[in-house]
Amino acid sequence: MLRSAAPTAAALCRRATSTSTSPSPTAAATAAASSSAVNSILLRSLKEHYVEVSKMAPPPKTSPPKPFTIVKGSLDQASGPVLRREYGDAGEEISISVARLANILPPDADADSDSDAAGGDGSMSASISQLLLHVDISKPGAGKSLQFLCGLYPDAVGIHSVCLRSKDAESWEGNMASKGGGEYRGRIFQELDEKVRDALHHYIEARGINEKLFPFLQAWLYVKDHRNLIRWFKSVGTFISEPKP
Repeated sequence: MLRSAAPTAAALCRRATSTSTSPSPTAAATAAASSSAVNSILLRSLKEHYVEVSKMAPPPKTSPPKPFTIVKGSLDQASGPVLRREYGDAGEEISISVARLANILPPDADADSDSDAAGGDGSMSASISQLLLHVDISKPGAGKSLQFLCGLYPDAVGIHSVCLRSKDAESWEGNMASKGGGEYRGRIFQELDEKVRDALHHYIEARGINEKLFPFLQAWLYVKDHRNLIRWFKSVGTFISEPKP
């Protein structure tokens, strides 16, 4: 009895599937009209925000403190050094990358500063008042470089960590996201002897890593964020408006 019933059940399943996957012309037209209306609303919203962001006034133009120079093309790169300089008779090459400290810390870590963030009037958000620097110091012919992660503020700079790493090691963004493995990076900075910590602070300050970098890097990061947002609005709008095959 069960054997004879099986083909009948299978046929019924195929019939039901065929019926459910073949919408009527009216239903298809309704779905297409609904999708078009949603796309239109989204494109209008994107355009309004694009125009609003385009009108935002840029920060006052500023230059990095000498002898630092701007890395050509850094504004259009996803990551990498922003400033470079040479130091001392040994020809040390110093490069600096920057990011928002808020992008690295937990979401609620800078809640106090974010509560004072500016609105849409073009002024810089308070979250760009806390910057994270990656400082790379290398010497000609050396296979390793001395690297610092520092917090930069309008009136101070503080070291979060220091390590000696191979020049061909993974990028510092990936390194911060990973846990464990890799080269030994030394002790946690705050666990070092106070005299060692002071000496390391003097070491980077002698190479120009201080609060004087803040005005330029803050403005640079604001311009980069602004460019990325403009580019994002354009890309999303183009994707939605392009005819689909």
